[in-house]
Amino acid sequence: MNRVEKGVVNAALVAGLVGGGIYLAMGGPVSASSSNQTDSRSAAQGGHQANGITEQLLTGTVAAKVKAAAIAANPGATVQRVETDAEGAAYEAHIIKADGSRATVKLNAAFAVTATESGRGH
Repeated sequence: MNRVEKGVVNAALVAGLVGGGIYLAMGGPVSASSSNQTDSRSAAQGGHQANGITEQLLTGTVAAKVKAAAIAANPGATVQRVETDAEGAAYEAHIIKADGSRATVKLNAAFAVTATESGRGH
């Protein structure tokens, strides 16, 4: 392999690593047994507005706590995204239940589930 080919291969590897890191940082899919289950197809959604409030996607520790609470209340579910809630709860998790149905799990500021709404939500 000549120097040019090595450079192209190295550039491709770096691009793949950076892209993969960004993908995971944005909540890319993880193991089905994890409490951090995420469906990346919906991870970039959000921004729903209601009552003059725009919902914001959650990250870090808060996101992890919301995901864990939603999964604990709905064993076998897959979390699509977690965000602030513009309609009264502190947080919400959009999930696909183990039976394939969609729901929105509402949580208070202490990460306790207060309601689960059936259907797609917004």
